[in-house]
Amino acid sequence: METRSALTCPHCGHSEDLDMPEDACQILHRCGSCGELLEPLAGDCCVFCSYGSVPCPPVQLQRSGKDS
Repeated sequence: METRSALTCPHCGHSEDLDMPEDACQILHRCGSCGELLEPLAGDCCVFCSYGSVPCPPVQLQRSGKDS
């Protein structure tokens, strides 16, 4: 399971390499460059699933079939 993701702001294109929470979805993130508050796109559980290079750990587990 990957626990880091490159989160790219859809407003300014700034990318940040961030640690993801392993047991929860992060629904808000403020861009470190332009200050915009990022929220998940419709149908996504968190900002990492919408704007990250890899989905959040809970979704990774679900996709791998290892969800309890």
